[in-house]
Amino acid sequence: MCEVIQIDPEIMGGTPVFKGTRVPISTLFDYLSDVEPEEDPIAEFLENFPSVSPQQVSDLLDYYRAKADKKRAA
Repeated sequence: MCEVIQIDPEIMGGTPVFKGTRVPISTLFDYLSDVEPEEDPIAEFLENFPSVSPQQVSDLLDYYRAKADKKRAA
């Protein structure tokens, strides 16, 4: 599992969150899917959720990119 993902029944009922925060991972993907052409969804997400670091976002996206690449190669 990705180091930036935390799953703990005591935090948000076990919803996967960014480690050390209460920000669900799914929130980032909501921002990425609801993007307008002129917007920067990652910058907007980071502005609205300052407890999540740019490095955490980068690590999470790298993790899922590698996972998708591995699945395509299979």
